[in-house]
Amino acid sequence: MSQNPKTSKFAFTLNGSPRNIDINPEIILMDYLREIGLTSVKSGCGGKGDCGMCTVLINNKPVQSCLVKMSNVNGKSVDTLEALGTANNLHPLQEAFIETGAIQCGFCTPAQILTAKSLLDKNDNPSDSEIRKALSGVLCRCTGYVRIIDAVKRASASIRGEKLLPYIPQEIVFGENIDEIDLPEAYYRKGDNKSPLLPLILTPKGMKKLSEVGKPSKKVDGVKLAIGKPVFTDDVQPKDMLYGALLTSPYAHAVIKDIDTSKAKALTGVHSVLTYKDIPRIKYATGGQSFPQPLPHDQASLDNKVRHVGDRVAIVAADSKEIAYEALDLIKVDYEILPHILDCEVASADGAPVIHDEDDTEGIFDASHNIVHHIEAEVGEPDKAFESADFVYEGEYRTPKQQHAQMEPHICITYFDEDNRLVVRTSTQVPFHVRRIISPLIGLPIKQIRVIKPRIGGGFGGKQEILLEDLCSHLTIATGRPVKMEYTRSQEFTSGRSRHRQVIHYKLGVKDEKITAAELRLLGDTGAYGSHALTVNMVGGFKGLTLYNAPNSRFICDVVYTNTPPAGAYRGYGAMQEQFAIEVLMEEIAEKLNLDVVEFKKKNWLKLGESMHLARKLGEGREGFDQSMASSAIDECVSVGLKATNFRNKRKMYAKESGTTRHGIGMAIMIHGSGIAGLDMGAATIKLNDDGSYNLLIGATDLGTGSDTILAQMAAEQLGVRIDDIIVYSSDTDFTPFDKGAYASSTTYVSGGAVVKAAKMVREMILSHAAKMLRKDNHDGFILKNRIIKAPDGMQVSLEDVALSSLHQLEQHQIMATGSHMSYTSPPPTGAQFAEVSVNTQTGEMKIDRLLMVVDCGRVINPLTAAGQAEGGMAQALGFTMFEDTIFDEDGSVRNDQFSTYKLYKADDTPPMDVIFVQTDEPSGPYGAKSIAEIAVDGVAPAMVSAIHNATGVWFRDLPITPDKFAQGLK
Repeated sequence: MSQNPKTSKFAFTLNGSPRNIDINPEIILMDYLREIGLTSVKSGCGGKGDCGMCTVLINNKPVQSCLVKMSNVNGKSVDTLEALGTANNLHPLQEAFIETGAIQCGFCTPAQILTAKSLLDKNDNPSDSEIRKALSGVLCRCTGYVRIIDAVKRASASIRGEKLLPYIPQEIVFGENIDEIDLPEAYYRKGDNKSPLLPLILTPKGMKKLSEVGKPSKKVDGVKLAIGKPVFTDDVQPKDMLYGALLTSPYAHAVIKDIDTSKAKALTGVHSVLTYKDIPRIKYATGGQSFPQPLPHDQASLDNKVRHVGDRVAIVAADSKEIAYEALDLIKVDYEILPHILDCEVASADGAPVIHDEDDTEGIFDASHNIVHHIEAEVGEPDKAFESADFVYEGEYRTPKQQHAQMEPHICITYFDEDNRLVVRTSTQVPFHVRRIISPLIGLPIKQIRVIKPRIGGGFGGKQEILLEDLCSHLTIATGRPVKMEYTRSQEFTSGRSRHRQVIHYKLGVKDEKITAAELRLLGDTGAYGSHALTVNMVGGFKGLTLYNAPNSRFICDVVYTNTPPAGAYRGYGAMQEQFAIEVLMEEIAEKLNLDVVEFKKKNWLKLGESMHLARKLGEGREGFDQSMASSAIDECVSVGLKATNFRNKRKMYAKESGTTRHGIGMAIMIHGSGIAGLDMGAATIKLNDDGSYNLLIGATDLGTGSDTILAQMAAEQLGVRIDDIIVYSSDTDFTPFDKGAYASSTTYVSGGAVVKAAKMVREMILSHAAKMLRKDNHDGFILKNRIIKAPDGMQVSLEDVALSSLHQLEQHQIMATGSHMSYTSPPPTGAQFAEVSVNTQTGEMKIDRLLMVVDCGRVINPLTAAGQAEGGMAQALGFTMFEDTIFDEDGSVRNDQFSTYKLYKADDTPPMDVIFVQTDEPSGPYGAKSIAEIAVDGVAPAMVSAIHNATGVWFRDLPITPDKFAQGLK
């Protein structure tokens, strides 16, 4: 034992090296490992042992290091990902994770790889179910686990010495009739084989083959994520950093009469305590949206009123996290508790508690009734069309307050650099919006603020908010020291953002089997603040009334405040809720009219070239622009899905079932968008280097989607090189050009358009300079390919020759260009979603047998990253459908604010999820591309409700379909 009674001597092996240390035995292993620089060990649940991000191997067994004290590693062997392989000598698992596209955000990757290593060390040929079971302790919110499972299978084959085939999706070219295609046998999913399938690509005859675009290129950042390099916000910490902490309200609604911070300030190690008394009251909105920010600006950094449990009250900066939290306990707050309201359906009633009674907020429609926005839009003559309809049907549907549940919590580090400029290093989807929005809040001009976006551990819209950046900056300004602030996992639920809870009422008029009139009455619950309240619900109205695009349509919407944590941006952004409702109602109508549901929908869904009637009236927070589809494969997607699932025959078979176990199959169609028409803008800069490589500087934000990779592929395609000649640098407001950020399914389409424009300009400069080098009058007929510029007469120079000549010899200049892109169109990806279930009608047990997504996202830039988006989207939407919701007690506290109580799908309970791409060539898209990330969530809920109805005869209109609801429905 050490002479110091608080420490003890321990000997253990760490990553193969003996280590003898003198340390407090109560120190947590995770904290120790990160403290000594082993940052592959992540923290996702704040030491609860719920997420698995901190998994290490102790004596080759996966263990959650947040639950292990240093006293428990004495005499043992501890291994982290840093010991597994290097960039030049990857372990087969690391190589497989990169090759298969199993890495998206990468935050869970170290834990997944270590857990898989432990399994393969014991069993080098595990079954799918054994792999799923082994990985079930490590959550992933991005991937849906499909590629992860395939990566482990591929690594196991490599370890056994088997020859590996290239991991390349199969492509089939089709002619005029896609029905004539013979799909590979595996995609029919016959028998019990549930193994992951590579995505299948169906390409129309005549679509031009490209060199780099369309390839399953490895992610440009894959290696550093696979070996656990320090790339996330918390992995690099400045010297002398303080720890910030946030005091939040225990009450759903209260006025702060007074705050006494004297004891907290007197605590040794505390450097700053700030409340609403200490900083200017400047009203703003937290949503990271384009200028001008949609009203209302109904928040202040710190306010004298709290409007939900988890609302901001005070902030502290101290020498350690422990001291900071001790200081929070010493802050005495005198609250005047006010009546609160949690139910959006009664929030606007006379006499309801008024949540925003302040007199300095503009833009609230009716504060006295808690109505933040009232939206109305109409085309045609809906009333007359309903009167003349053969049938009028109505339905009411409800959707949950789903949590983003990204594995990396919100985290921010702020500090002053050597030029006294404030650096904000933050896990954000919108770095340029962060800079603009916090500038007036903290009293610094934009030119004195630099925002850096490191690697993001998942976002899904939840990090399209400015939640910690202003607070962390205030503490750095107050102390002059670097400060780190991070949400606890509980705060992610109580102080973060969620999906909007909605009550959706549709009314449809049918005449001659055509939808001639549609009315959507929507009630949206924005929670305590109006961030994204207008835009999410407006998008819901537009997409929800455009899928079937009735010429006589009406949208009436109230968005209301409640004393619950605010809702915000979430993947699907309103569209998924309304498409769930309209798709289910369309099938209900088909059943009542005894129509074939597919043919009924086909007769009515949005057609190629058809004007979207509400596009102009329902822009995103402002007047929109006329829209129509210039490309669509919705017919082909449905046709392929029907074939792959044997949909029609199964429907006939299942209608005859009479036993306890019943089967069901369902389908839905969906459309989405590619950016916000007339609003989103992205820019890219490309610079030629001495050796013929390029720097690609983009403001676009990769949050695991693979956007850095696909944008590099687009640049490489235009510039005649391979992707490894493109060095990508993204999302630093000082060094990269502007981009509105990662949201609205815009990166591929908008940011990609900017990359292609910049690349074309650079290409033109290269060809012009090559012509001068070859003493030609012009560069007509010149070809740039494989790093060679060739003239029509066969003369040539290398790309390196051009680079060196332009920089050092002939008319010296830098070959470099910046391209900007925005579009007044937002071309919709289209698709069809299929679901299959088995139900035990006696026990209420339900098994999801398969999800199949057939999607047209234009030309597929990278089939592996695109498939990962589709698979991960389906998994998130399945949680939305089956069990994810935020549960409150009567006082407004969130009851399920941890991963132990907020259920997410794990590797061992996700169904087989398959993806088939039907390529189109979108004329306005870069290389014909459209979006993929958000349409992936749109169809699962209605397809599942359809399948469950097919099996049970019960319609479920209130999501999620929890076991209690399901059992009640069966009764």
